[in-house]
Parts: sequence; C-alpha cells; structure tokens
Amino acid sequence: MKILFYDTKAYDKESFDENLKEKYKDITIDYLVGDINAKTAAFAKGYDAVCVFVASNVDSAVIKILSRCKVRLILLRCAGYNNVDLKAAAKYGITVLRVPAYSPEAVAEHSIALALAVNRKIHKAYIKVRENNFSLVGLTGRNLYGKTAGIIGTGKIGASMCRICNGLGMKVIAVDAFPNKNLEFVEYTDMDTLLKESDLISLHCPLTEETYHLINKESIAKMKDGVLLINTSRGALINTQDLIGGIRDRKFSGVGLDVYEEENENVFENREDDILETSITARLLSFPNVIVTSHQGFLTNEALYAIAITTLENAYQFERGNIIDSNIVKEEA
Repeated sequence: MKILFYDTKAYDKESFDENLKEKYKDITIDYLVGDINAKTAAFAKGYDAVCVFVASNVDSAVIKILSRCKVRLILLRCAGYNNVDLKAAAKYGITVLRVPAYSPEAVAEHSIALALAVNRKIHKAYIKVRENNFSLVGLTGRNLYGKTAGIIGTGKIGASMCRICNGLGMKVIAVDAFPNKNLEFVEYTDMDTLLKESDLISLHCPLTEETYHLINKESIAKMKDGVLLINTSRGALINTQDLIGGIRDRKFSGVGLDVYEEENENVFENREDDILETSITARLLSFPNVIVTSHQGFLTNEALYAIAITTLENAYQFERGNIIDSNIVKEEA
C-alpha cells in the first residue's frame, strides 16, 4: 500500500512515522506539504491511496483526477467528511474511510477551556499582566457552578462535554435526535427550551443541510442575555453575520470559537504577514469578549496517536479486503 499524504505538518509526520515502525511496515507514505486540489491531485499517480485532512477540498474535479491516477482509497484523518464529494467517490469506485473517533475528550476539554477562558477573561488578563498592569477592572466573570449548560449533540465529544459540565456542578440539558442512555444526569429537551434556559451553549453536532446556520438571528434572539457560546464542531453551524450582530447587541457575555466560517484559507497556516481577503476573522477578533483559536481542539498527543493508528489500520484492512464498516463514509451517510 502506497499512500500520498497531503497537507503534512511536523506533528503528522512524527505520529505516522512512529506507528509505521510497528505493525504497518508494508505501508509506504510519501509526505507533501501542499494540500490536495485540482493541480496537486495528479501527483497521486502510482499511489493506492491519498490521505487528507479536515480542511482539504476533495471535490468532484479532484476525485475525477484521482480516479485517472488509479487511486482506490481516500483516507480522511478526521471524523468530518463534508469536504468530500461522496457522490463522485461512489461514481468512480473510490472508497472513503475516516477516523470516526480519535479523542473526544481532547475536543471537549478544549471546549471547556474556551468557555472558562472567555468567561474569566483569561485572554485579557494575560495581556494586561505582561504589560505590568495588575488592575482587575474589566476581568469580572461568573461562576459556572449552579448554572445550566446546553449541549447540542451528545455523540462522543458532546457526551464528554456533558460529563465535564456535570463535574463543574452545572445542570446539563441537551438536544439530540438519539439521546445517549449513558448520560443519566442529562435532561433532554427541545431546541427552543435549550436556547432559552442555557447559560452556556456548546455545539457538538455534524454539519448537515439541517444544521447549517443552526445558530442564526432567530435562535440568538431566543437565548438568555449574557449567554456563553462555544463552537468546536464546524464553522458553518453559526451564521457569522448574525453572530456579529448578536455580539454588538451585547447578547453574549463571551464567545469561544475553534472553528468559524470561511476559515479554510487560514486553518493550520501561518498568515501573520498576509492581508486577509475577508474581514470576518478581523471583525471577530476585534471584540473583547471573543476568543478564536486555530482549529486545535483535536491537537493532543493522545489524539494524534489515535488518528495515526486508525488511519493506518484503515489502509491495512482495506488492502486485505477487510474494511472496517463503522469507518466507511457512504453517499447515503
């Protein structure tokens, strides 16, 4: 099995190379720094598979080229797959495999870190103290203990977030089409109730046609004044223009975003010397009660190890005709 690895970062290469030494010696990986697109897809000629990440745009044009290159497998080293044209993959007979769960705790812990940081003004305090300003003005937060956490989506990551919030002494309510029976302390409710009652709202659902712009002008209007909003799932779950309007109207005490709309040009890249094409990021960062991080919720040693192991196992089993059913991404998914 020969794999061409796109959009390689140092931590990717380290974690994959370390695991290749063990069980997967028959797998060869060549690493590219650049991401996959209609030009770079042709580099996959002679390879059995390509490995891409969450920001890679694997559209129909890319998949058509991969088919011409005789690529049989697209390995997603992530859980999300909305960046892949599954109809095109099915048309050309290319299998798509993903990592459905690598470290839900990593993302959930980052979610609560964002909530705690923006609530207690850690970002502002850090900057002030570095300038020898030890004034407490502007740093007042609120206790999360005794407040209500509203969790939208209680899959593995959402469930972990529920447990953390419960451990902080919060009442936990949630919305999910398939309630998690292992979360006996969670009160499942409808969306309107969650929006109206929650002091903290955290998004942990996939991006679908139904959830696109789930958070918008109408849903924001139903929220409590002073609510904390956290998103570590997909940027397009939130209508950014409506969010900015809500921030300006002082609806939110704090907003923590690890993902946001139009982030693809920024994600995982150093653009400190660039003039950004869109003002969305700059506008979000201009608000004192907003923290934006760089899509790093997954980035722990444990998660990187799990991603590497699952991706390599997917390739290993595919080559032997033993595809792991739960990891297959199908058109009807």
